[in-house]
Amino acid sequence: MSTAPDTAPAAAAAPDPKGGGEDQQKLPLFALLALATAVFITCLTETLPAGLLPAMSEDLRVSQSATGQTVTVYAIGTALTAIPLTAATAGWQRKRLLLTAMAGFALANTVTALSSVYELTMVARFVAGVAAGLAWALLAGYARRLAPVHLQGKAMAIAMAGIPVALSLGVPAGTFLGDWLGWRVAFLSMTVLTVVLLVWIFAGVPDFPGQERGERPKLLRTLTIPGVSPVLFVTLVFVLAHTILYAYIATYLKDLGMGGSTGLILLVFGGASLASIWIVGAQINRRLRGLTVGGALLVAVASLILAVLSDITALVYVAAVLWGLGWGGVPTLLQTAVGDAGGESADAAQAMLVTLWNVAMAGGGIVGGILLDTLGSESFPWTVLLLLLPVIAVVLYARQAGFPARRPVPASEEAADGEATAGEATAGEATAGEATAGKATAGEATVEEASAPAT
Repeated sequence: MSTAPDTAPAAAAAPDPKGGGEDQQKLPLFALLALATAVFITCLTETLPAGLLPAMSEDLRVSQSATGQTVTVYAIGTALTAIPLTAATAGWQRKRLLLTAMAGFALANTVTALSSVYELTMVARFVAGVAAGLAWALLAGYARRLAPVHLQGKAMAIAMAGIPVALSLGVPAGTFLGDWLGWRVAFLSMTVLTVVLLVWIFAGVPDFPGQERGERPKLLRTLTIPGVSPVLFVTLVFVLAHTILYAYIATYLKDLGMGGSTGLILLVFGGASLASIWIVGAQINRRLRGLTVGGALLVAVASLILAVLSDITALVYVAAVLWGLGWGGVPTLLQTAVGDAGGESADAAQAMLVTLWNVAMAGGGIVGGILLDTLGSESFPWTVLLLLLPVIAVVLYARQAGFPARRPVPASEEAADGEATAGEATAGEATAGEATAGKATAGEATVEEASAPAT
């Protein structure tokens, strides 16, 4: 998830397509795939312990609930430091900042892989969270600036493809690798991939300037805007519910006698999440409210199945499918909803959403650990179900602002390149002062989109 949208001038983006030239009609796929790999690494680093918890716990000689706090401390690192560090580095060249953030991942994952001391592991995970905050603060804006105005939505989609790939393939692959060669190898493989990415970014990703002081986003004035508070509440509680189960899924399945199937179940969950992302992407303009309610209901039904029918192995897989279908599109739905509700303050609203997202992830690790130690892992699905009830209620209540039945698509989005339709535009892709008939000037500023971890 992004922490503070990059609001650098549109003049730094690729030239407008109406200027002519074949190169301006194409996306810089080599550079965008590098950003997608960076997104993949940040997402996978965050969620990798979920499939390796029992083995990590045994090696570090602490309880599984304590090991689960490796997810919590990562989220805390992002939530506490992302906004101040983003502000402090706003003037940095974008490539320099991205290289610094990814080097932080290489360092943190290496220390995690080699450490046999729990406290050192927790420090490394905190550093990884700090690196994630820096990375997410610029990745979305970086992708937009690489593309001409009429292709910025597609550029964002390519860059953010790393999220579903990490969910559907990365975590299961890491779990299989951990089961086969040990959990440390899984983390070391992340270091190797990050080193390759550093070379890739250095050689193949264009640089852009940082932000002038007057252009930097203001992060207040959001809670009083109609619709913003309901979306932020849903974000906090929905992510909390999801994380309680996801962070301890390996432990939960082990207690069911299905510990050997953790990787396969995560693969099923990830595949369903991919399908959910595709469905949401196709329908979000017309059915944002219905998709949000449907997602919460699907996760609630999955939790109910796990609560009362988890002794039937086939139904555990059914629950994983429903969980993935319900959860996969949630980051996109919530990010779009808060951006629409925020309007001119969409950048600040997005920053608040991501901060709360990481607070919820940290809280999920803490609450899950307390539940595991006091009530056992069988309490996880019941807790998720209980938390989802107010989520559904608030989404249904916020029908006027926050979760309207149909998204308000700005006219400026339809006018990009003079030919784009409302269904081709993405939320936050253009403001009223930007890209009318594809005519951007050097002084115009964009409001960059932020993305969500989909863990």
